[in-house]
Parts: sequence; structure tokens; C-alpha cells
Amino acid sequence: MAPLTKLSVSLFVPQTSPTSTMHWDGHDTAYIVSGDQTATADIKADSTIVSRIFLSGVMVDAAPDARAIVTFGDSITDGDGSTVDGFDRWPDNLAARLVQAGGPSVAVLNQGISGAKILRDRMGVNALARFDRDVLNQPHVTTVTLMMGINDIGWPGCGLAPNDPQPTADEIIVGYQQLVTRAHLHGLRVIGVTLTPFGDAFQGTPFEGYYSEEKEKIRSTVNAWIRDSGEFDGVIDFDKAVRDPAKPTHIEAQYDKGDHLHPSPAGYRAMADSIDLSHLLGNK
Repeated sequence: MAPLTKLSVSLFVPQTSPTSTMHWDGHDTAYIVSGDQTATADIKADSTIVSRIFLSGVMVDAAPDARAIVTFGDSITDGDGSTVDGFDRWPDNLAARLVQAGGPSVAVLNQGISGAKILRDRMGVNALARFDRDVLNQPHVTTVTLMMGINDIGWPGCGLAPNDPQPTADEIIVGYQQLVTRAHLHGLRVIGVTLTPFGDAFQGTPFEGYYSEEKEKIRSTVNAWIRDSGEFDGVIDFDKAVRDPAKPTHIEAQYDKGDHLHPSPAGYRAMADSIDLSHLLGNK
């Protein structure tokens, strides 16, 4: 696949400046150095961090016929399990495939937030609350992929949210329906993405309990609705792309980061490779 170009942005903060939010799961190296060195071509860093602080977006010139696809999701879209500075999240691999395919300019906007949920706030606001900002207000958007809900299912009752009530599949589906309706009102195509396997996720860690057989039933019901409801303009079946054929409730070992929830770089590649580009873009 064609390599993606890395963009460098230098910022100078003249005084102590607390942040109210940050992209902690950025997986790109930021270099921290004292003094104003925004014009310096080659710096020697005092320290590094793989989170993004202060920078929320970069605006670029676009061709008149440019289109954008928003990948709206949680940590599996954000890229937990990808390689630091490797540009091998599934949206990165999708962007590389689109470049290789040629044709009109198509940007891929990664709007994944680790810990994100459809229905509740915690690590950022819920999907319903941020949909305008992260999807509808983005320029040139024609298509949005929706892959979120595994945290709604997995968090309740484990160390991440021990007192949260367990949502039903129907409650999660109602959240999806609201997002689909809002996207369609703005003329966007919505592609439903199945939730990937999470059998034994975080087993043996303080977050044990993220997975259970009852929670798996909820995921299975949600996935069946995504595939069969007909409410989406298309479906991407990431569940099928990375599940273990011998144990479908689990992610295949070669695609597993190691926590049984997040894909590895090989898993992200397999996910992106499973996407029918013509179907994604509405060409058929």
C-alpha cells in the first residue's frame, strides 16, 4: 500500500497552560522541548509523549470534488493496539487503499475516541452528544462508518464502571437509529460496522468482567441487527474479518493485541482489507 505522509506541527506554549482534554491514545510521538523552537528544523527533545496535547485538527486545501469518510467509533477505530508512529490503524490502512485505488480525492477522518460509548459519557461525551461536532460539521463528508457499542456492553459491572446498569441490545439499537436518522437528514450515507469479538477480554486484569456470556448475547443481537435490519446504507463485517473460526466469540490469535479486545496491526490490516471500496463509496 502507498505510505501515508506524516505531518509535523510545532507549538509554543509561553506559560504553564493546563489542558481540559487530550488525545491520550494518539499513538504518534510528540517531542517536548524547552523554549520557542517552532522554527527549528531539527530539535533535540527533552522528553516524548505518544498522546496529542492542544492540537485538535489540521485544515488542508481540498479539491472541489473531494469527499470525506468519517470513521466514527471507539478505541478500535482510534487505534489501540496499533504501532506507535506506524500509521497502521484500520482507518490508516483504508486511507492507503483509497489512495492506491486512485480516482477522486477521498479523505478518511478518524473520529475514534478510546472508551467511547453510544449512550453514556465517560472518556469523552457519548456518541449522540458528539455526532454534530465529529461528523455532521466536518467538511466534504459524504459517508460515515459507525462502529461503537462494545464499551456500552462491556463496561458495566467491571472495574471501569462497577455501578453502571447493563444496557439492553434494544437500548443500544435505539441509539444507532438516532444516529442513522440524523445522518440521513444531512444527506450522508451510513455504513454499519459489526462489533468485533471480545471473548475473555481483560481476563486476569482489574477490568475482568468486561466479558461474560450474557454480554456476548447482547453483542450477537446488536450485530444481527446491524447486518439484517436494512437501516444502514451498507454493512462492513469486521466481526467476520477477525473472529476465530473455531471459537467465534473470540478474536483470532494472530489478530489479537493480547487483551482479547483490541486488534493487533495485523488485525487492523485484515479489517481494512475486508472493506469493499465501491460499496463504501456508494459506487454500487
